This record gives sequence, C-alpha cells and structure tokens, in this order.
Amino acid sequence: MAGIGESLLLVAFCGLCTFLTSISLSAIATNGAMKGGGPYYLIGRALGPEVGVSIGLCFFLGNAVAGALYVLGAVETFLKAMPAAGIFTETTTKVNGTISEPVQSISSHDLQIYGIVVTIILCIIVFGGVQMINRVAPAFLIPVLFSVLCIIIGIFVARNDHPVVGVTGLSLESFKHNWASQYQKTNEAGIPDADGKVNWTFHALVGLFFPAVTGIMAGSNRSASLKDTQRSIPIGTLAATLSTTGLYLISVLLFGAVATREKLLTDRLLTATVAWPFPVIVQIGIILSTLGAALQSLTGAPRLLAAIANDDILPILNYFKVADGNEPYIATLFTSIICAGCVIIGNLDLITPTITMFFLLCYAGVNLSCFLLDLLDAPSWRPRWKFHHWSISLLGAIINIVIMFLISWSFTIVSLALATLIYYYVSLKGKAGDWGDGFKSAYFQLALRSLRSLGANQVHPKNWYPIPLIFCRPWGKLPENVPCHPKLADFANCMKKKGRGMSIFFSILDGDYYECAEDAKAACKQLGTYIEYKQCEGVAEIVVAPTMTEGFRGIVQTMGLGNLKPNIVVMRYPEIWRRENLTEIPATFVSMINDCIVANKAVVIVKGLDEWPNEYQRQYGTIDLYWIVRDGGLMLLLSQLLLTKESFESCKIQVFCIAEEDSDAEALKADVKKFLYDLRMQAEVIVITIKSWDLQVEGGGQQDESLEAFTSARKRIANYLTDINTAAEKNRTPLMADGKNVIVNEQQVEKFLYTTLKLNSTILRYSRMAAVVLVSLPPPPANHPAYCYMEYMDLLVENVSRMLIVRGYRRDVVTLFT
Repeated sequence: MAGIGESLLLVAFCGLCTFLTSISLSAIATNGAMKGGGPYYLIGRALGPEVGVSIGLCFFLGNAVAGALYVLGAVETFLKAMPAAGIFTETTTKVNGTISEPVQSISSHDLQIYGIVVTIILCIIVFGGVQMINRVAPAFLIPVLFSVLCIIIGIFVARNDHPVVGVTGLSLESFKHNWASQYQKTNEAGIPDADGKVNWTFHALVGLFFPAVTGIMAGSNRSASLKDTQRSIPIGTLAATLSTTGLYLISVLLFGAVATREKLLTDRLLTATVAWPFPVIVQIGIILSTLGAALQSLTGAPRLLAAIANDDILPILNYFKVADGNEPYIATLFTSIICAGCVIIGNLDLITPTITMFFLLCYAGVNLSCFLLDLLDAPSWRPRWKFHHWSISLLGAIINIVIMFLISWSFTIVSLALATLIYYYVSLKGKAGDWGDGFKSAYFQLALRSLRSLGANQVHPKNWYPIPLIFCRPWGKLPENVPCHPKLADFANCMKKKGRGMSIFFSILDGDYYECAEDAKAACKQLGTYIEYKQCEGVAEIVVAPTMTEGFRGIVQTMGLGNLKPNIVVMRYPEIWRRENLTEIPATFVSMINDCIVANKAVVIVKGLDEWPNEYQRQYGTIDLYWIVRDGGLMLLLSQLLLTKESFESCKIQVFCIAEEDSDAEALKADVKKFLYDLRMQAEVIVITIKSWDLQVEGGGQQDESLEAFTSARKRIANYLTDINTAAEKNRTPLMADGKNVIVNEQQVEKFLYTTLKLNSTILRYSRMAAVVLVSLPPPPANHPAYCYMEYMDLLVENVSRMLIVRGYRRDVVTLFT
C-alpha cells in the first residue's frame, strides 16, 4: 500500500530509531558491570527507581504481548501453507472494489486454538532454562539463513507469470508501477476490501512494521547470562540492527520490482511463492523465525520481571523474586498467562500497536538515560563505547516520541498514562532506593551552579530566607533514643514560609574524635530519622569536640557554603540550670551567644519549648513584639512567618515600643506605623513610656510578681559577688569568674536588674495572655560574669509561659521596596 518510496522511508525511519537507540544502549552498557534486567537496569540506574520500574514494567508487558504476536505470526504462516490444517474456514472477499477470484482467509478460531497449543509448547521449553534454549537456537537460525538464500535466488530467477500469475520477475515497469503509494481499506484478515473496516495510512503502517525492528533488546534482556556484557551487547546489537535494516531495505527494492501491486497485497506468503528451489524452506523458516522470536520474548520477559522484583522496590512484586542463578519459574508462568490471553484475542493488527508503544517507551527511556548521563558528564561516566553524543541520544528520544504519536495518539496517551500511574504508585508505595541515578547528579550540579551564582556577596533582603541552625543538644537529659527535643522540629517548621527553606539540626558529642567517630555516625543517623519522622525539611549534623563550647564555636564558623551558610542560631533557653544546680551552664550559654554575635549570626532563644504548639493546636490571642533595639526587622519577619502557620493564623500582631518621654510617644507611634505600612505588615502599635529607671511599686498584680523575682535575683547576685571577691582576696588574684578576669560594676549590675524588672513587669501587664511574646535579646556585657547575665535573663522570662528572645545581625532582612 505504501509503495516502494514510502516503504523505503518507513524502513529507514524505523531503522534510524533503532540504530540511535542501539548507540545509546551501547554507551550505557559499557559504563560498568551490568546485572540482570536489561534496559530496566540501565534506565533505573540512570533515571532513578521510579522511572526505571515504570518503564521496566511497561517493557515487560510489551515483551509478554510480543510473544503472542510472534506465536500468531507463526500459526498464520502455518495455516497459510497448509490450509487443510484449518478447523474453521471463511468466505471470499473483494479486491479494489471488483469481484476477484476467491481468496481463502484464516479463521480467528484457528489462530486461537493453534496459538494456545504453540504457547504451551514454548513455555515448556522456557521452563527448561537458558541452557535448553541455547541448545535449540541453531534449529531456529539455520533454516532462516537458508530461507533468505532461497528467496534471493528465487527473485533473480523469477519470470513473467512464473512461478505464479502476478509475479513479473525483476521488472522496471513493476518498479515504477509500485513506486507510489495506494492506500486501501481491508477486512480484519488484512485482505483489501472496499467495504472493509480497517483504513490504512502511513502512520498505521509504522505501527504494523515497527515490531519487526524491536529485537535490539534481545541481548540486553539476557544480560545476566552474558559472559562479557560490555563487549557482547554493543557488537551484537549494532550488528543485528544494521544487518536487518539493510536486509529490509533490499527486500523493499527487490519485491517492489518482482510482482504486481495486486499480488503484493493479496499474497501474504509471496516470499515462499518466489523462493527457489524449495519454497517450503521459506515457510518453515518463517515459522521457525517467529517461534524463535516468541521464545526470546518469553525468555527475556520473566527475567526482566524477576530483576524488578529482586531490587525490592515494590513489595507487591515479592512473589517474583528469584535467587541468583535460579530460573524465574513464577515470573515465567505469569508471562505465559499474559501471552496466552493475548493469543486468545487472535488479531495481530490489534496487538501490534500496543507492543509498539511499550517498546518505543522503553527506547525513549534508554535514549533519555544516555542523554542525561552524557550531558551531565559525571566523573563516573566513562563508557568504553566512544561513538556517542548527547545530541544523538536526544534525537533518538525525539524520534521515538514522534513515532508513538504518528502511530496512534490514543495508544500513546494510554501508554504514557499507564507509565505515569506506575510511577506514582512506586513513589507512594515503593521503598527508597539510592542507585546514584542521573537525576541525583543533575540535582548536585544544579546545586553547585546555583551556589556559584549566588556568589559571596550579601543576599538582598527580598531574597533573604531564614536558614536556621538548630542546636539539639539538651541542657538536661532526654528520654533514651530521643535525639532532640520533640518540639524543636515544630518550631523549625514555623520559621519557614510554605515549607520552603532548610534547617540544619546539629548536636555536639563530647570526647575524642578518633574514639567517638562511630558513635557520632550512629547519632547523626538517629537524628536524621527523627527529622524525617517530624516531616521537617533539613539535615542532621553531629560534631565531636572536647567541650560543648569548642564544638559550638567550630560549627558557627564553618557550617554551610557561601550564601547558604546558616544565618539564625536557634536554641532552647536553659530553664533548668538553677533548679538542677548546673553551674557550668551560664558560662557555656553566654559563650554561645557571644560566638553568634562575633560570627554575625542572628539568635533566637525559645523559652517554654515544652508548651510550643504543634500544627494541630490552634492558638488565639496576639503575637506581641517588644521592639527594644534595631534588629534588621528579624522580629517582624518571624511574627509574619508565624502567621502563615495554621496554629497561629488566628492571632494578631501587637508591636510594643518603648519611649523615654510622653512627648515622644505619638511621634514614635506614627513613625512605627508608617514603617510597618511600608513593609506591608498589619500590626497594632502600642507605645509604652518609661520616664525613669526608678522602681515604682504598685499594689498587687504583675508588679508584685516581678518585684519578688527581682529581690531574689539581687540577693543571689550579691552572694555570688561576695564569693568571688572572697576567693580573689584569698588567692591574691584579680577578680575572676568562669576562668577569666572580670570587672564588676555594682551600679551597672543594679541598672541591668532594674531595666529587666521594668520590662518583665510590662510584659506581664500587657502580654500575659499572648500566644507568644517576642523580645529583643540584650547582649552580654563585656568582661561581665556569666552568672549575672543568667540572672538578668531569668528575671526577663519570669512567669512568661512562651517567649522568643531574638537578636538580629548587622543587616536588614526585610525591605521597604518591591
């Protein structure tokens, strides 16, 4: 129907597709050892387990259905050669709309009956194993070679109407007559009929012919049985592709010149008709070649399914697992059932488009795998096959997709939908597998390129993201097998907008690195499991150091790369230090804050972490900000991020500002409102006036609570100062605390206490019922005892259930301009 011209184009187009795929297959197959699974193994290791399993299962179905196609082809040839063997018969047909001589067609019932019998025989051979298949292989190959020789001789010795009417011998006139296309309708048996229901086009012929070039994966399907895959697959695949494509092209030219169009359309065994001297050899060759192809499909498909099952990605496929060196009997039985079911359909033209789609999908996967690996050019990509390029693989993948849509857009959509469903099923139900696939390499290179593009300059406030460095080591003790406070991950999620961003959870293991290295790895794995369980995007890091202080200082200096270094340090407030008499905590805590200030890291200290809400605990009330010092807008940004979470979305923001005099209050309020408006932030502004630092005791209420805490703190500080002064006089040394010289100004200490008292009483007065309070973190005074600073902090957080103590760093994190 397509004529010589379009037939040559058809064969060349399909041959180009398989040739380009063979080059990609050769490149991937020679890049290291190749295990069982053939193209599935190659695609899965290149594009990841999800893509590999989805395409691999489709390719398995294609091979199983292809077995049915080859069985039906062998049976049809047998019944055509021996019409008397048919149990059922069908009537004559028409050719080109005119009554012609009777043409006997093969009954679909005969195809089904004989097909089932042949399928059972082939399955018995397959159950015998690869060795039995290898023994019978010559019996299939030798008659095929004789058949080809007889056909070629017969074409050259054919004469006009000899050996039958319609054969012209090699004739230029026949060649010209058959050059142009002449598409017709046929009946279901493939016989031309003007009233037929099957309408043929070039696109349909592509789908019909393409299964003839799908054998290029036969070698890779049996990769586990090959002695040297890196040598056998490239040579065998390319030799088979080039030789068969050349033979197809020659056959188109010769048969186009040796018979009339009517003979070509009606005689399905024309090759046997013109063969000389033994036409029966051709019929036997056709039958054996198709049976050999069916045997290859029934041999490769079970091994492909077993390879997918052995990778333990999908638990549902565990029934098909098989030990190394054993035959996949269960997978073979399953494949035989599918093949037999397709044989019962009994119609080649219905089966071939399905096979074509699955094979083309697999070929596209192989080409895309080579394209990705070649384009990324990772250090591990060193194939022995050098004749490849990413553009060739890309062209091959495009041709595969084009052929799919040329054949049938409906079948293409169905096959892609099936592969997509399998992909999502594997993503949801499958076990994770890290095979070092190309996508991981692409992510890595993209990350490196993005990191380089960010440069070392400061990120603009519009592009600023919080990258919290979360200190997981508890000040006290946690239950066994709990690597981190359970609420730290909940708080880390509150610092991200719509889940975007990355958190770094870290802890410090005291000891010698050489002795504790394995313990650190185990602790890091446990912490990573905890982060995954809490569904928090982040990574886990464990550092071994002689002391917590040294470990923290090293992490603050070195963690991160370029502009992806952590910019906020998050830690829990050590509420238990006095209750459990942990005297080493003040010096460690103050040292960590100072390290963050020196490293220009923002600090967020969480007080009341035990009561921090999770995503299901909705909060009401207000988020109160006590904006004491300029922090680059970090407190404002944190409050806005809290509002994006379900637990805080019902809250409102209140901003409290401190004014020295009443006359400054209105101007300050107006300035802050204008500032918040420019930042696109909605908040109520409240200005509190503090005229002096003198303590004004008011009866009852919050002031009494703060005053009581203030009095206790002042007594403890006085006792502490007396102790260190006594020790200094006794030892005749300068005043020392925490192993270093300190300078204590008692008036300054009193001033700090008064300021903290006033702020705490104000917080209790206005924000006792707030969902969370944010307040500026006062920096530790230089050369000041850490114990005194901890007393200030304790007084600040006294009786406040949930508080974030925030210190920004030397830059803005919010911008006034879009």
